[in-house]
Amino acid sequence: MIELVRAVKEPCVIVGVSTRNASRSTVEDSLEELTLLADTAGAIVMGRFTQDRDRIDPATFIGKGKVEELCAFVTERNIPLVIFDDDLSAVQVRNLERVIQCKVIDRSALILDIFAARAKSMESKTQVELAQLEYLLPRLTRQWTHLSKQYGGVGTKGPGETQIETDRRMVRARISHLKEKLERIGRQRITQRKGRTKHLRAALVGYTNAGKSTLLNLLSGSGVFVEDRLFATLDPTTRIVPLTTGINILMTDTVGFIRKLPPTLVASFKSTLEEITEADMVIHLVDLSAHTYNEQIHVVRETLEELGAHEKPTLIVFNKIDRLTDRGALQTVAADHANPVFISAIRGINILGLKDGILQLMDRAFTVLDVAIPQHEQKLISYLHTVGEVQEILYDDLVARLKVRVPKSEEDRLLRLVHGTR
Repeated sequence: MIELVRAVKEPCVIVGVSTRNASRSTVEDSLEELTLLADTAGAIVMGRFTQDRDRIDPATFIGKGKVEELCAFVTERNIPLVIFDDDLSAVQVRNLERVIQCKVIDRSALILDIFAARAKSMESKTQVELAQLEYLLPRLTRQWTHLSKQYGGVGTKGPGETQIETDRRMVRARISHLKEKLERIGRQRITQRKGRTKHLRAALVGYTNAGKSTLLNLLSGSGVFVEDRLFATLDPTTRIVPLTTGINILMTDTVGFIRKLPPTLVASFKSTLEEITEADMVIHLVDLSAHTYNEQIHVVRETLEELGAHEKPTLIVFNKIDRLTDRGALQTVAADHANPVFISAIRGINILGLKDGILQLMDRAFTVLDVAIPQHEQKLISYLHTVGEVQEILYDDLVARLKVRVPKSEEDRLLRLVHGTR
């Protein structure tokens, strides 16, 4: 007989601070999301603390009275974990743990923990490890406080400092190794993309848990892993998606975005996120059933701007319309966004409308040029392969005749280059 034991979730308390830059309602929404993050990581929220402050306390992040209140709550209920919704410094963590007498982490550490648990491929594991080490490096002093014995004086500080410096060198060496490894993976991705120039490429982006993997499965008939959890998919997955007879695109499902995404993760996932910057167009999927969908749109657009992909031709697609109780909301949303598409990926609602929207985006954003270039102008021919989709190339005597699909924004410049060769 085999007894199945269900894993027990770790009790925790979450803490948020409202300042002049963040209203109480914004903090409450962020804490709701932090609760989902904690659940994804294997913790259960037993209490929630918020505080209004003009500025963050440099020693403990929250005020002395709130620290004491938090300590009493945690002690009475024997809670082993406190999670702050914002990044904490090493000093703040050390001071809080000394008073509260339990483990204290911040939102970034929680997200990194989730990514570590979700990483499956060698690439994503490498990316997560790099992000974790870069997050850990400035916080290493906290890891070695036990070596000083908290006594001070001769013979106590030296070994601790020596161990810290040794550990820092080891971490820096490991970071350097991981970066080199990711650079090699990045070069491999470039090679893979060169083999995809036959089709236009679309990057499927959106807030975490917006339904990107579900949609890609539906459009391509593939079996991308799907789960109703935050960050279910970390590795980009590219599939051929048929739009109509004879017209296909390559669509890539990318890692979901989230507010306060740790900068170390954005940097570490550079090779993965390049799938977005290298795409010809962006399909921005939005969970319309989320009451904070407008803020989620803002977060995604901010991240795209950070990546330099915010000016790419973009189609905004609102998902999960089957969950709406007020269908009048669709009219409101349609008035606020240009050419939106409304679908339900889980129920297959309006998928033909989505494909038509993608085709219209292609017509609006791209044009096909027929150009003739002297064969010795190989540099220009190679450049056209890079900037556009070469659909056909014929060699006639000393001339190469190309049919190439290019962004309309590049049309005039490319024609000037071609005419300059004559």
